[in-house]
Amino acid sequence: MQNNPRLGILLMTATTFVFAVQDGISTHLAGQYNVLMIVMIRYWFFAAFVITIAARKEGSIRAAAATRQPLLQITRGALLATEICVMVAAFVYLGLVESHAIFACYPLLIAALSGPILGEKVGWRRWAAIGVGFIGVLVILQPGVTVFAPAALIAVTSALLFALYGLLTRYAARQDSAATSFFWTGTIGAVVMTIIGIWYWEPMTPGDWRWMAILCVTGASGHWLLIKTYEVAEASAVQPFAYLQLVFASTIGLLVFGETLRPNVALGAAIVVGAGMFTLWRSRARG
Repeated sequence: MQNNPRLGILLMTATTFVFAVQDGISTHLAGQYNVLMIVMIRYWFFAAFVITIAARKEGSIRAAAATRQPLLQITRGALLATEICVMVAAFVYLGLVESHAIFACYPLLIAALSGPILGEKVGWRRWAAIGVGFIGVLVILQPGVTVFAPAALIAVTSALLFALYGLLTRYAARQDSAATSFFWTGTIGAVVMTIIGIWYWEPMTPGDWRWMAILCVTGASGHWLLIKTYEVAEASAVQPFAYLQLVFASTIGLLVFGETLRPNVALGAAIVVGAGMFTLWRSRARG
């Protein structure tokens, strides 16, 4: 693997931009059609991409699929598919700005749950950062100050599901290669979404089929860029820049969908991101 942090940062910036565009297109399509159908079609293309990449890295599809922990891999794939459905629903009901502001707490959830799930040691500094981060989430949600929006719980649930997916991915990495986990992520997600989503099929206009095609391409290209990012730089060097997705997605929400950025959301997001950056720094220092 190369060690080129500057190129890694550029690639991570491009990755977050592509994923933010994907979120914007998902918001548009899910506002017109059933979320389950949109995610299902997206997964069909993603599964084809995953099978191609994993088979190329491992030498064959059989090698890519080889695992001694199939139940864990199936759980991971189903968990991510569920998380994507929940997150897209959050975009529709809550908007890109607030959804991403809340979702930004997932690294803190990973840090908090890494002890009981993975047996990792979490020191008092990281616990303090986790506490500060959740204060930031409360600033965003404003419970008891204004009428609490139940839709906010959708984004919170998405962050929790993604944190669990991240932890299970780290657990799976103890025995399986990244290519194998990637293979199971795409194929299981496609199977799960097809079983559920096919019952919600709706006819789409030619214009929206074009948007659907762009959504599939951005999904695959975003993951390809992410793979290249980790090939040229260490994860600890580029991971802080993953927060740029919050900036890009919020910009799309403001400019394209006419959303507003409330002061408490901006303040809360800054607190959450700051706490998350600190936990990443502590993880790197301990490593």
